[in-house]
Amino acid sequence: MGRLRGKRALITGGARGIGAAIAQAFIAEGAAVTILDKDEPRGAAAAEAMRAAFLPFDVARECDWAALAHTHPAIDIMVNNAGITGFEDGATAHDPEHASLADWHHVHATNLDGVFMGCRYAIGAMRRALAEGSTGGSIINLSSRSGLVGIPMAAAYASSKAAVRNHSKSVALYCAGQGLNIRCNSIHPAAILTPMWEAMLGDGPDRADRMAALVAETPMKRFGTVEEVASVAVLLASDEAAYMTGAELSLDGGLLAGSAASPG
Repeated sequence: MGRLRGKRALITGGARGIGAAIAQAFIAEGAAVTILDKDEPRGAAAAEAMRAAFLPFDVARECDWAALAHTHPAIDIMVNNAGITGFEDGATAHDPEHASLADWHHVHATNLDGVFMGCRYAIGAMRRALAEGSTGGSIINLSSRSGLVGIPMAAAYASSKAAVRNHSKSVALYCAGQGLNIRCNSIHPAAILTPMWEAMLGDGPDRADRMAALVAETPMKRFGTVEEVASVAVLLASDEAAYMTGAELSLDGGLLAGSAASPG
């Protein structure tokens, strides 16, 4: 359709899930996409399948960002999507009383430091793109519904995603104050059906019941899809959102809207 034709986009954590869906949607709209992911085999395969470029990349490593500034000195779109929950290697205490400082730092290194360095890189790369005649830059940070509420058993994750929300606003105000046509917005998904959920859902006869239980408190009573998140990212990346910066967009099926109970 061409809403992103001629735009250069980088997507962290683009090998699967939401990141891969955003990459596919961007390509369908005409963008030249580079996937950045630390999972080299999966990232290379995903990029080949969707005809994107790929770079092995760890968002928590400052040297990777420094190298990126040399290989990709000018871009139009930056999607800071890479993130972890802290539970990737099994059950670990992440509540405020028992979490270790090492585990706390580990989650923040990817989820927050990675976004900070991604935004810092993007501002410089978009400055150069603007000097070359770009119509404007768009930074899209993936936060979470967990960045808007407390999550007691995943305190580091919630803290990091809340910080992403606020840093997005700081970046938006900074760029506007510098007279730069660089926008920064955050997306806040809730329960989106990605591979992360598969271990809990399983593939047995009770899968549908498990899914229903996990979204029982969501007014729309279903999981969101990665394609729905990608559609919002396309809007934010496009010139259609040229007056939108510092905004936070929730995709949560109405979860944070409040109660549907009748007043009484």
